[in-house]
Amino acid sequence: MCIIVPFRDRFEELLEFAPYMKTFLEKQGVDYKLIVVNQMDRYRFNRASLINVGFLESRNKCDYIAMHDVDLLPVSEELVYLFPEESQPYHLAAPHLHPLYHYSNYAGGILLIRSTDFEKLNGLSNKYWGWGREDDEFFVRMKKAKFTLQRPGNLTTGYQSFKHIHDRKKRPRDYNRFFDQKEKTRRLDRETGVSTVKYEVDSTHDLAVDGAPVTVINIYLECNVDFTPWCLQYEDHEAYLKQLEAKNLSKPKV
Repeated sequence: MCIIVPFRDRFEELLEFAPYMKTFLEKQGVDYKLIVVNQMDRYRFNRASLINVGFLESRNKCDYIAMHDVDLLPVSEELVYLFPEESQPYHLAAPHLHPLYHYSNYAGGILLIRSTDFEKLNGLSNKYWGWGREDDEFFVRMKKAKFTLQRPGNLTTGYQSFKHIHDRKKRPRDYNRFFDQKEKTRRLDRETGVSTVKYEVDSTHDLAVDGAPVTVINIYLECNVDFTPWCLQYEDHEAYLKQLEAKNLSKPKV
């Protein structure tokens, strides 16, 4: 199993996550590689694209992947990371177990999927810059492809099945919706995915965190700002709009 962790500015959380997961997975006898995909560019955070990159950089090493947030730690020993035998995606952080997100279509946090199935779905959409909604779009992808999302049963630990270690005050989520982002990302994305993600690998480092092996891949994502201008940080909007004006091009809706 390749645990793919989309990452930016979460060093303290990684220090807790890596050794914790090593201990948890060794108890289950799971052979795994922990791959942290670190976004170094100036664009807004793109969780989906980082997972796509992690898959491409590791697909020859693992039979299945775990799309895994760095701030979510499994607590219940009933949470199993074994190979999905039924060839169906397995949503470990199910809404009846996740400490925060309880809506029925939720598919984020931690999701296990065979590498072959990830490719069949063309991975995740690359349109989701900023926080949220990429996992909702992936849920629709799975549904359209006739996959049945598997989830754990009603564990005795309930909403205490996971430990959420994110500090909202220290790292507020980027929930902004710029330009026509809301309109352009509310439907199934049939244009982008793992086959279209554009990126450059800056460097790769093999580390050990308290004895837990971690591979960190530092990458720069590419963005076609005319296709998804909402990839830009707010402070870069003015320069972009001036470029359009100089070229006598129409401005996207703000």
